[in-house]
Amino acid sequence: MTPAALDPRVAHLASESTLEMFGNDPWWITTIKALGIFVFLMLCVLMMIMADRKVMGRMQQRHGPNRMGPFGLLQSLFDGIKLSLKEDVIPRGVDRFVYIAAPMIAAIPAFLAFSVIPLGPEVNMFGVMTPLQLTDLPIAALLVLATAALGVYGFVLGGWASQSPYALLGGLRASAQVISYEIAMGLSFVAVFIMAGTLTTSGIVAAQENVWFAVLLLPSFLIYIVTMIGETNRLPFDLAEGEGEIVGGFMTEYGSMKFTMFFLAEYVNMCTVAAVSVTLFLGGWYAPPGVSTLFAGANEGWWPFLWWFLKFAAVMFLFIWARGSLPRVRYDQLMKLGWKVLIPIQLVWITGVAVVRMLVLDGASPLVIAAVVAAFTVVTLAAFYSWLRHVRREHAEESLRRAENARRAHSDPSFGGFPVPPSTASHYGSSVLAEPSRTADAVTAGAVDRNEKGEEVSGA
Repeated sequence: MTPAALDPRVAHLASESTLEMFGNDPWWITTIKALGIFVFLMLCVLMMIMADRKVMGRMQQRHGPNRMGPFGLLQSLFDGIKLSLKEDVIPRGVDRFVYIAAPMIAAIPAFLAFSVIPLGPEVNMFGVMTPLQLTDLPIAALLVLATAALGVYGFVLGGWASQSPYALLGGLRASAQVISYEIAMGLSFVAVFIMAGTLTTSGIVAAQENVWFAVLLLPSFLIYIVTMIGETNRLPFDLAEGEGEIVGGFMTEYGSMKFTMFFLAEYVNMCTVAAVSVTLFLGGWYAPPGVSTLFAGANEGWWPFLWWFLKFAAVMFLFIWARGSLPRVRYDQLMKLGWKVLIPIQLVWITGVAVVRMLVLDGASPLVIAAVVAAFTVVTLAAFYSWLRHVRREHAEESLRRAENARRAHSDPSFGGFPVPPSTASHYGSSVLAEPSRTADAVTAGAVDRNEKGEEVSGA
């Protein structure tokens, strides 16, 4: 990538030229694009649900759905029909307007975010040359974050309107989780903005023509992969639906089509964040490295949509792989990972990227850039080592505290607020748990005495 291509002024002019392609389509082309996106997302949801169950079945050495249609491909369709035909029950005492509107608030923003995703270059669509993208904006990348923030309202309002403590707790958990991981996700975008010099999605894809940002900004890409799983409430971060704690989370009191809307919102959000990862980090619709050299027309016509879809399918597979491989984390671990690990790492990484970027744009010598990078790396590693020692010290103190609590609980049955029957504690004393063998003998002896006294009384 040449220094001229890295110049933000050149990137700004390039983004303006790409924006000129939009807003000139006939109304029927725009309608076809919008309907195409809607149909594509609905088909992706159906196929993703089926793939989720089939791949998970193979990972667990079972078949998965294999009855409805060839190879079980129509299972998701029949599940949707079954859900739509179920009785729609609204609990008494709920806020009906908010209760009904919450699933729509959760689902609609997920569809809107896909409107700025570039699926390919300009193509010939029914005799009209048009970009394979519905629209683009000067701040299109921020639209994705805005729609994700709007979707949170559907979760928390659904839990609040249900008038159920379990649903409310699930809604609060979901909102806290999404907000926490949305901050780390937004910081991942910042590094991309610095490198691309534009916020338009088409301009960001154009900036990756030579090198993908997943290579140049590997820490941002890896953190984005983690945050997109947390953003969509998928395993191992599906704490909003912990079956052993809060049943179904914010969807506990929902059924029929309203439950389907929440379910649809989750899977459409998965499709959206996967498409965003392809756009920002995996080169968008550009062919993988090496393919364009072997195939001259790899980045022309409708071929780029194939490359985009293959990248999209690979990222979607990560959701299933993570769900089948990783156990659910605790809620405190979830929040600690977001606030104490991902966000600080992102802040340090963005600082380093910004410094190096400014040095490159100012024409600094490679020796100066290498020295700055080396110094920054040493300081970062020292800070990381200090933080690691602090964490280990905390873990050691926590282990000592647990051992002390266990010792006290062993000697005092009532320690920690555990329910110990008063008669048992007063009769056998604190040695009940300390000497299990003597405890068993004492209980047996007491039972024998009572039996003997009973026999004497009855005999008399």
